Amino acid sequence: MTTALDQVGPRLRAARRARAWTLDDLSRLAGVSASTLSRLESGKRQASLELLLPLTRALGIRIDDLLPAETVDPRVHRAVERRDGMVIAPLTLAHSPVQAVKIVYPARAGAPSPRVHDGYEWLYVLSGRVRLALDGAEHLIDPGEAAEFDTRLPHSISATADGPSEVLSIFSADGERFHTRVGDL
Repeated sequence: MTTALDQVGPRLRAARRARAWTLDDLSRLAGVSASTLSRLESGKRQASLELLLPLTRALGIRIDDLLPAETVDPRVHRAVERRDGMVIAPLTLAHSPVQAVKIVYPARAGAPSPRVHDGYEWLYVLSGRVRLALDGAEHLIDPGEAAEFDTRLPHSISATADGPSEVLSIFSADGERFHTRVGDL
């Protein structure tokens, strides 16, 4: 397993090369021998504060820049929401710039009233049939089909009376705020 200290040498080398400096260039500026610097970069010498301080000063970087950022758990652990017969499962982290959700729409005889808001939306039908009322026209979208639209156009999304539908939706930040926090989907 690679440790944070194992990454110091390669990151130091990358910082040096990003400036197009040779080992001799950096060793002269930092007052560290070229052979010590070479061993440090290759992992054959353990990094110490005494070695890293003059090197990072010469490079104009912080010691923290030589250490990897803390790894964040990429898995999404967000609560499923149930509202108006729909099941809304968030598929992205809350702070993501774009939001993706899986929505199960219940069967519905008619389209809900259209809404307008800032944003953009893309949807993909996993199962069932979806009714997309968009700017006065009704579009039926079957499994395996996708649609995308500007949410400033009057629109509503629902399953048909034939049964529930399952949809993956991706929203811009403005669209996500509207669809998952207020109003009908």
